[in-house]
Amino acid sequence: MNLKKEFIQSHFITKREFLRQCAFCTGGLAIGAFNTNWFSLTSNNDLGKFSKEALFYTKTADGLQCEKCPQGCLLNDGDVGFCRNRVASSGKIYTIAYGNPCAVHIDPIEKKPFFHFLPSTHAFSIAVAGCNFRCLNCQNWQISQVSPKESDNVDLMPEEVVKACVNSNSESIAYTYSEPTTFYEYAYDTAKLARDKKICNLWKSNGYINEKPLRQLCKVLDAANIDLKVFDEETYATLGSGKLAPVLRTLKVLREEGVWLEITNLVIPTWTDNFDTIKRMCEWLCTNGLFDAPLHFSRFTPLYKLSQLPPTPTATLEKAYNIAAKSGIQYIYLGNVAGHWAENTICYKCKKIIVERSAFTVLTNYIVKGKCKFCGEKIPGVWC
Repeated sequence: MNLKKEFIQSHFITKREFLRQCAFCTGGLAIGAFNTNWFSLTSNNDLGKFSKEALFYTKTADGLQCEKCPQGCLLNDGDVGFCRNRVASSGKIYTIAYGNPCAVHIDPIEKKPFFHFLPSTHAFSIAVAGCNFRCLNCQNWQISQVSPKESDNVDLMPEEVVKACVNSNSESIAYTYSEPTTFYEYAYDTAKLARDKKICNLWKSNGYINEKPLRQLCKVLDAANIDLKVFDEETYATLGSGKLAPVLRTLKVLREEGVWLEITNLVIPTWTDNFDTIKRMCEWLCTNGLFDAPLHFSRFTPLYKLSQLPPTPTATLEKAYNIAAKSGIQYIYLGNVAGHWAENTICYKCKKIIVERSAFTVLTNYIVKGKCKFCGEKIPGVWC
């Protein structure tokens, strides 16, 4: 395990090179095998203002079992969770990610991306440092791969988030950039207040959350965009330190709970660009009733520990698009390719462009009362 960790941190690699280097190690990349003592706590006073007792944990004979996400951290006093923002102190687990966002922005909702939810509106976007994945390609690694103790934060408690959203004339609050599952308590309390003000709540997430906290969250959630990174367990482990199955469960739960769902698949050269795997992913989505959930194939940009890789060729994205269409996915988009025709929404029935986009800007919109202006087909989504 240490050999693998050291290799990832000091090299920029392809998936094939990574697996070759790890071949001599016993077993696969361990999920949840990590050091929980990267800083120490001495008393509750160390927790500070931006802390609150965590939800979803139980006391066991071996320690405190976190039950928020599938990483399943077992913590004893002084230990810190894999997400870097849950700590054990005096026989309890606390979040230190409460009211201290390191990123606060007003974004076009299309940036998340949401293409079938309140187009042309704005999302008041917040993030707190931390993540329950270790993605080699992370585009926000400066905040996702650190603790709130290490990031530059602002003081913005839930009620202040809602006030700021109202003052900015934003129609929604997006929990985004890092991983909102890891600042669950902050996001959940904010979302409850937002609901009272008829503000929508958006969840941009890796989907790595246990079912009980997810179903509780769904009661105050309006829309979610889930990163379905790859349809392969081995690659999930090596690329992001997670598992595929819990993410697939999240997709099904969101649909069951009536939360508007969109899905993003980042196509990374040599890692997630296998067309047979993409085909299996699309077939699974259709088989499980998610054929009408917009699927965004996003272009990879060289970053973080995969900075030596090339950007995803447009032709690769277009082939993924065609595979998805042939599999039965109704609404497919290509992301990070500004000006491409696949940024537009095309009516599944009459094949006319009904929403024309350029990057995050809507140029024309021919959806009237949720239906195609040209043929009357009902377009899945939540429309203004």
